[in-house]
Formats: sequence, C-alpha cells, structure tokens
Amino acid sequence: MPASLSAATLTPIVQILGGLDGVIAKGEAHARARKIDPDTILFARLYPDMFHFARQVQTACDFGMKVAARLTGREPQKLERNEKTFAELHALVASSIAYVAATDAAAVDAANDVTITVPMGERQLTMTGADYAHRFALPNFYFHATMAYAILRENGVEVSKMDYMGRMTG
Repeated sequence: MPASLSAATLTPIVQILGGLDGVIAKGEAHARARKIDPDTILFARLYPDMFHFARQVQTACDFGMKVAARLTGREPQKLERNEKTFAELHALVASSIAYVAATDAAAVDAANDVTITVPMGERQLTMTGADYAHRFALPNFYFHATMAYAILRENGVEVSKMDYMGRMTG
C-alpha cells in the first residue's frame, strides 16, 4: 500500500532538514577548527553558476515549506534569503522544521487530486497535489539539500551519508 501523501512528504522533509542542520554544524566546526573564515564555507560553490552553500540551504528550506503550504492550500511564505552566518542558517532550518512539522497531515493527505499552480517565471505550472509533491517539489528539495552537503564535502568537511540522512524516526 502506498504511503499517504503526508508520510511521503512531511516526514522525509523534517528528517532531511534535521540532517541538514547537523551538516551545517559540521561545516561550522570545520571552519572553526581549521581557522577558516566562515564565509569561505558559507559562500562556497561547486561551480560558478551554481548557488553557494547558504543559498542551497535557504532553497532547500524554501521548498520544504512550500510543500507544506501548497498541499494545505496556503500561500507559501516569502523567504528573505538573507542568512549570512551559521547561526542564521541554524535558525532558518529550525523554523522550517517547525513549520513543516506543524502542518495538518490530514489536509496534506486530502490534496492528492487538488489542482496546484506554481509560478515559474513568466509562466505557470499546473498539476495535481501528488504530481506537485513527487515530480516537482520533492526533487527540488532533495537536490538543494544534496548540493549543500556536496559543497561541504568538496571543502573538506567530514560529513557522511548518515549525516545527510539525519535522524530516522517512526
């Protein structure tokens, strides 16, 4: 039997965001232990045309909260995306986890066939709630969380797959 939409979205988002918070802590500890300017880690990129570490974290949080909002018929919060320190990234992840964890699971479960329209620049993408979650939002969420992890790995931070995965519950 397939998992409910809430179990397939909210639960892993909270788990991966928790892992992301731990990865941020390891990046911070790495910079401190090696006397590296924190900005070197916070604004590191895998490639010049890709988002830097802090922006990857911000975007992962943004997608996680957008899933929770859109699947419950709410307008997604607008993020400022102005976090520039490890402490500010920790606070963003904590508030994102709280937002997603407080989402009404029954409302998410009822959204499988609800029509969701997502702005995409000058055009719009319209799909069912299930397609939005599985084909658009979750792939984007995982991509940005993974890129944040990869940037730290590229910069010598000792993080593992278990760090990325976070604490598994349930």
